[in-house]
Amino acid sequence: MENENKLIKRCKWVNEKNALYLKYHDEEWGVPSHDDKYLFEMLILESFQAGLSWECILNKREAFRLALDNFDYKKIAAYDEKKQESLMNNKEIVRNKRKILAAINNAQIFMNIQKSYDSFDNYIWSFTKGKVVYGNGENVTSSLSDEISKDLSKRGMKFVGSTIIYSYLQAIGIINDHESSCSFH
Repeated sequence: MENENKLIKRCKWVNEKNALYLKYHDEEWGVPSHDDKYLFEMLILESFQAGLSWECILNKREAFRLALDNFDYKKIAAYDEKKQESLMNNKEIVRNKRKILAAINNAQIFMNIQKSYDSFDNYIWSFTKGKVVYGNGENVTSSLSDEISKDLSKRGMKFVGSTIIYSYLQAIGIINDHESSCSFH
């Protein structure tokens, strides 16, 4: 397995010593997803990343999964003050009150978008008419992330600035941004 990993070239940002990061880069990042549950999970994780590294969030992903009811947006949308307090006291996740409140708020808006478009998948992929956009691995925003960020903000979502949305679009495969030297390009 170790020799196999040496033959694979990855994007420069991947910490090759972190097995979670390797698996994420090789199996998830840039792979088109149309599953609302996964689309929500990544939206929440990306919003918690604001001001932090993706590796930090990735390392806490399973703790987030446990704390946030397996990223069940229906449950998260209904979180009360008691649940919010338990999240604030959970040392395994990012304990930022604004981000926790945003997750609850964004779950509610996510469901509103589902109602309007029959799925969040229909909504998010409508911006590219179902097509994958290929990047060069160098951008942190684009006119596409600007447009989606603005639309989500208008709908009331929080922690959805253009940089976060660009990362989100990379994560869910709308933007394939593997570097040209990467085996997954």
